[in-house]
Amino acid sequence: MSDSAPATSSARPVDASERLPLLDVLRGFALWGVFVSNSFAWFSGRVLMPREQAQALAAPPFEAAVTALYHFFVNQKFVTLFAFLFGLGFSIQLQRAERRGASVVPVYSRRLLVLLGIGVVHLTALWAGDVLSTYALLGFALLFFRDRSDRTLLVWVGLSVVVVPLLVPALLHFGPILLHGAQAAADAAKATEAMEAQTRGQLLLGLQSDSLWTTQAANAHFLNYMLPTLKRLLWMIFILGRFLLGLLAGRHLLLQDVERHRALHRKLLGWGLVLGVLGNGAGVVVQHLRLAGLLDPSKAHWMFTLSAIQELGYLGLAAFYVAAFALLFQKERWRRWLGVLAPVGRMALTNYLMQTVVSLCLYDGWGLGLIGKLPPSRCVALTMLVFALQVPFSRAWLSRFRFGPAEWLWRSLTYGQRQPMRLALKPSPAGVPDVR
Repeated sequence: MSDSAPATSSARPVDASERLPLLDVLRGFALWGVFVSNSFAWFSGRVLMPREQAQALAAPPFEAAVTALYHFFVNQKFVTLFAFLFGLGFSIQLQRAERRGASVVPVYSRRLLVLLGIGVVHLTALWAGDVLSTYALLGFALLFFRDRSDRTLLVWVGLSVVVVPLLVPALLHFGPILLHGAQAAADAAKATEAMEAQTRGQLLLGLQSDSLWTTQAANAHFLNYMLPTLKRLLWMIFILGRFLLGLLAGRHLLLQDVERHRALHRKLLGWGLVLGVLGNGAGVVVQHLRLAGLLDPSKAHWMFTLSAIQELGYLGLAAFYVAAFALLFQKERWRRWLGVLAPVGRMALTNYLMQTVVSLCLYDGWGLGLIGKLPPSRCVALTMLVFALQVPFSRAWLSRFRFGPAEWLWRSLTYGQRQPMRLALKPSPAGVPDVR
């Protein structure tokens, strides 16, 4: 394959010079938060443990503080941010296709199909918590929304963020009470909770096994239980809403032209913080009351509103992060500091998959077997260490290659031909070849 640039009218991978550094930085930041969330909740086994065991690990005051900080600042905020960036990325691809006078559908569809394949392998062969397959499936919905008006997009966002989180929990809570009575509904809810706890416990036992085959069998069993559930469908609806917010932001160049939207970013900074504090504060308080035995969700009929309140909190704090990064990135000093995350963001797919492999080696029984043993602070510290190693690795890799390994595979399969991997050698001013 020739290294010369293709004609501007043909589809091709984005060159490094065409990338938007702020988006790479935000993507790197989002990947850090997603890694912390995955490690804290899933890889460590915390959400799979019996409640008493999880509470014992988080009982010391320092561990309780770390747990509260995680739930307030990290939990669900970075998944929100990552989904937002996915939708914004589609918007940018759409604009570039329009400038070429081409349709975005063929190339974008191939991109999603390849991503779906990578996600399915990740989901079935490595970890049941994969998001790539979900993103790929929902990505096709963005093609449907690409020509819709801003008003239509905002209506769908409202449905995803407010209506669904209010309506569905209300139906699930009050429906059985009206149909079968309060006692029968409470018994059914307890039976469902017990089934979920049993399924999570079976996965935990499988992951603690020193047999890789047993681990994979437990992963497959959990997938069979998890994929058809209403909770997963609701989660997908929430993700779609975040995609659409990203599509809107990209359509109006919110992050491509920060200076022009400085006033809006300042408003997002303030209102995002207010919504974030209120929504996430409510979640932390309710969680504390439940752990202390002072609140029984089955008897508190107002609990169905908590999901919508938390959704607004997640979006608020994610918006605060986006606005803060956008405004700080306009200052030269901050641009240099935040820029260390850009290589991680450029290799987000590679680093995401690498995080899974490293975490399984650390936590699963056939590896170091740390699952179910680490308190929250040590789990977070270990995650920070792994991510800190990914930063120089990404920088070193991209100093020699155009893409990360997984990104190269993604692009090569998307465009149907092997993409040039190594950076071209360019002569330095002194005449000595230099790699740029």
